[in-house]
Amino acid sequence: MTINFSKKWIKITLHILVWVVLITLPYIINVNRSRPPHPISSYDENQFLRLNFISYFYWIAIFYLNNKVLIPSFFYKKKYLWYGLSFIGCLLLAITIHSVLFRILLPNFDFNLARTLWFNTPTFLLTIAASTAFTMISDRISEEKRALQREQENMKTELSFLRSQISPHFIFNVLNNIVALVRLKSNELEPTVMKLSGLMQYMLYETDEEKVSIKTETEYLQAYIDLQKQRFGKKVVIETNIDIESEFDEIEPMLLIPFIENAFKHGVGMIEKPQIFVDLKTEDELLTFTVRNKFSEDENEVKDAASGIGLANVSRRLNLLYGKDHQLEIEKKDGWFNVYLTLKLTA
Repeated sequence: MTINFSKKWIKITLHILVWVVLITLPYIINVNRSRPPHPISSYDENQFLRLNFISYFYWIAIFYLNNKVLIPSFFYKKKYLWYGLSFIGCLLLAITIHSVLFRILLPNFDFNLARTLWFNTPTFLLTIAASTAFTMISDRISEEKRALQREQENMKTELSFLRSQISPHFIFNVLNNIVALVRLKSNELEPTVMKLSGLMQYMLYETDEEKVSIKTETEYLQAYIDLQKQRFGKKVVIETNIDIESEFDEIEPMLLIPFIENAFKHGVGMIEKPQIFVDLKTEDELLTFTVRNKFSEDENEVKDAASGIGLANVSRRLNLLYGKDHQLEIEKKDGWFNVYLTLKLTA
């Protein structure tokens, strides 16, 4: 609120300064208007200067009348006839005010309508043109700002929605881990539950931030992979290589986990000698991420309703957040499902 208030006063101050310059400039350079061609007394000279000075204020009034009322009410609504009539009415009003002031300030001179029109019409047209240009440019800038704000708000909303879709998928995997360990009556159940608790805390609280450190994110990935290793034991070959150059680099939270979740979701089960490889490396604020897993090419393989949701969401998030600063390739080749991702990190 304070920032908006300050910007408002800065804008008003700039308007005032511009008008002060425009009003005083003719007197600084000694340009005189609406003056008879023959010599006049110093008193009448001052009266003409006073008339010219006062006339600036109704030109200012016409400028803002056109800016605040005529253009929004008539021009933008395509009521061009009404705008034209208002245009002529403003000119007649200005000439009327000028004639009244002329007779009050210069009673010794005869008012000449033709000469008044000759001197004031160009100024009137210039005022209207400047007001119209100012209004249209200002409104265009304001509309572009509003469009940008709407786009940013829509992006935030969409990112929150996409992230919320990923979270339930992760919870299902967590529950599967617990069930598997309970059935095995493993001694690792208690420390595993504690580790799962830490992962859930990260997912529910720390991911509210726009960015997290790459170190925090990779610790989360490694913990998830360790839990999967406990679940599958020697049934699945799991190889992980994580090499972080700088732990101060930042990344969008929960951005990489869907690829690993997908590998465990579709890379185990009815697959001969299942294997999963995860390779993550950062260098010069560039992240290179690869996930490879064997998959079944059996078209009759039963897939659940959530199949593919995670990858579709993360692809959408990457486009929204990183745009041209990332490259994602997903391919199925020779019984392998391969994901290759590169993206520019922030420090």
